[in-house]
Amino acid sequence: MTPPPRKSRVASVVDTRAFDLLSLTIAFVLGLHAMHLPWWLGIALALILGWRWWQRRQRTGRVPRWFKLPLLVLLVLAVIAHYGSIFGRAPGVALAVGLLILKLLETESARDVRVGISFACFALMAALLFDQGLIATLVVALGLLPALATLRALEPAQAPATLQRTLLPGLGLLLSALPLALLAFLLVPRLSSPLWGAPSPNEARTGLSESMSPSGFTDLLTDDRPAMRVSFDGAPPPANLRYFRAYVMWNYDGSSWSYADVVNHAPAELKAIGIVGYRISMEPTHQHVLPMLDMPLGAPTGATLRADRVVMADKAVNDPLTYTAQSAIQYRLQPELGVRARNLGLSLPVGFNPRTLALGQQWRQRYGSDDAAIVQAALTLFHDGGFRYTLAPAPLGHDAMDDFLFNTREGFCEHYSSAFTVLMRDAGIPARVVTGYQGGYWSKYGNYLLVRYSDAHAWSEVWLAERGWVRVDPTAAVRPQRVSLGAAAAADGQLPWYESRWLQSLRNHWDIVNRWWGQGVIGFDTLRQHGLLTPFGIRDVDTATLGVLLAISSMLFIAIGLAWALLRRQVGDPLRAALHELERKLARKGIVRRPSEGPQHYLSRAARALPGQRDELATLMRCYLELRYAHDEPPPESLRDFRRTVRDFRVVRVVK
Repeated sequence: MTPPPRKSRVASVVDTRAFDLLSLTIAFVLGLHAMHLPWWLGIALALILGWRWWQRRQRTGRVPRWFKLPLLVLLVLAVIAHYGSIFGRAPGVALAVGLLILKLLETESARDVRVGISFACFALMAALLFDQGLIATLVVALGLLPALATLRALEPAQAPATLQRTLLPGLGLLLSALPLALLAFLLVPRLSSPLWGAPSPNEARTGLSESMSPSGFTDLLTDDRPAMRVSFDGAPPPANLRYFRAYVMWNYDGSSWSYADVVNHAPAELKAIGIVGYRISMEPTHQHVLPMLDMPLGAPTGATLRADRVVMADKAVNDPLTYTAQSAIQYRLQPELGVRARNLGLSLPVGFNPRTLALGQQWRQRYGSDDAAIVQAALTLFHDGGFRYTLAPAPLGHDAMDDFLFNTREGFCEHYSSAFTVLMRDAGIPARVVTGYQGGYWSKYGNYLLVRYSDAHAWSEVWLAERGWVRVDPTAAVRPQRVSLGAAAAADGQLPWYESRWLQSLRNHWDIVNRWWGQGVIGFDTLRQHGLLTPFGIRDVDTATLGVLLAISSMLFIAIGLAWALLRRQVGDPLRAALHELERKLARKGIVRRPSEGPQHYLSRAARALPGQRDELATLMRCYLELRYAHDEPPPESLRDFRRTVRDFRVVRVVK
């Protein structure tokens, strides 16, 4: 028995246009994930992608297995060598992107292209595991355009490709799918934990640290990302009172300050004078400390107020956190200082900074028991002593404070607060360093204070008789703009993104959009979904109700879409209008189309009735059927030719 003929392999090979669009889609995915990949892996994958695209244009055919298999093994080994495993978000994405590009090496048929597009869309979605911000989401959505254009290029009998015919239909599909996507976003039941156990999409920033050393703030002061947003019950406090307390550091080892968490001690006595209520939306930090407006009256739910009025959360802040609090912007803190706290506030390591020690003792001898005069002497030194505020200070040696005060005389808040505190202790005044945030940008449109990581700040607290702990910011003596106008003014000419005022304003106003996106989209959790119908009198929506609402809404959406498509096809169909014109010409000669008669049967009957124009009518019938059924949308050139032919058609006579 003769075997059936084998299907021609050449017939299934995709054309150059579809392959180019697939390559463009994969290149978009690689570019989107470039920042998540090791630089050497990104370059290697880009070279493989470019080589395959060039090789495919020279000749068709899959890349041999002896070439693909070693690349596959090298990819897996490279991921394991860099990440230590192939499991997890970062190694999984690196492996997926690499496999996607290797898939291109064996792509030749339409099925291969469809598999590649499906894999590319999955890789696009994986980018949202790293960032779900508005810009990132829009970029991922734009990545669907070349993917849809590739699928459209696989349709048979397509007209020659143009930019408009390639991308605009995909954009139309995306826009038309938005209502259905919105329904799914609102009504699909949400999981109580991330899908597949994936970590939170919000990248946690380290933020403030429990220790502080010279130049340790540099990376933080140049980080322009939002740290928290603060909304107040009433008017916001003045700029010079916007100090957000994080860590209180007592311990100094000659080079760095550190925080010692005292859990079992009661909070220091506080007499509040002016009280402010506020609400903080904080970005994840992987730390326990909760910055509070100086001076906090208590701790929010799930946190504890420690001895130095430092607030610590019971769990590390691994996800965005919102909490409410009250603080006193005018206060008296710990009017009576115990022996242990006094000794701790005066302790200094032995064998460090002899010149600084001598200066402090000199002030004590000069001013006697007038501690306030000693504080003012230190501030006068910073103001009149030729000190300079800079984010790129000279390095300091073993006697760091001596080098800073008597040699380099340049630095930022960390240097000034550290030097001031050491001077105070040398002069016999209890002092400590406090780190947190100061300033921020007040958004009058969003009605909240935007605090960025670059607003990180360090200041000092000194204990004065009958006044208690008093905040002193020595940086303000050198650079007053740092306190009155914020970090942007203090870093003028040193941080590139602050040099353009209109760009700074645009960035701050754009944060309003980011805040809305974070609260309304990323923050749309199970609790908010269950309260979705509260305005309609339904207090809690269960999963079954959500499923019913989703089914009903989807059917309504599909019905509306189908009705619109049919109406558009009836009203705005130029091909049907041309056929109706032909029918009217034939009807005037007695050849009327019957209600149940299709176009092919009708035009065949007309050809029999008009034997002299049989070939002309057969050509019109063939053109109509091809335009109607061989294309998703008829090519504009062929449609114009058909309409012109119908317009020029004249019925000669009718044979009875």
